[in-house]
Formats: sequence, structure tokens, C-alpha cells
Amino acid sequence: MEKGVCILYPCYFNASLSREEGRRVPRTLGTKGPVASDIGRALNRIGIPCDIEEHHHPAHWARHEGRVIVTWTGKKEALIKKVARNLVVKR
Repeated sequence: MEKGVCILYPCYFNASLSREEGRRVPRTLGTKGPVASDIGRALNRIGIPCDIEEHHHPAHWARHEGRVIVTWTGKKEALIKKVARNLVVKR
């Protein structure tokens, strides 16, 4: 992957997963069952360009939940927390 690009997977924000299973935010910031389009909406809300792809996290190959490619030059953890604070799951 090129420099200045981050990949975000929905499992990073899934409150029902443990840290071992791939969650990267505190449970209080996580949501139940996020998908790539939810992450894309959160990024659009805060004005960060992104593309959604039909790929899966290597550890969760059977889920097919998608991934989001983000143009970002800062720290990935900062981006993840910023997205988590703006993430709203609509079902």
C-alpha cells in the first residue's frame, strides 16, 4: 500500500468483538455490526476522502464485510478514533 493511505475494516469498530478478534476501539466507542458503508458515511461527515472496496479482513475471510481505503497522513489510531466518534449504524 502506498504512503499516506490507510485501510479500515469494520471489525475495528465492532463492539461485539474482543480486542483479540480485531476490535481496535474501546467498547464504548464501538457499534454493533458496522459495515464498510457506515465507515464511509462517517468519513464523509468529517470530510476525509475514501473509497469502499469489496475485500475482507485477512482474519475474517468468511465475513465479506468490505474495507475502506482512506487518504490519511497522520497516525492510524487517531483516524480510527475520529471515525469511531462519528460512526452511526443505520439498520
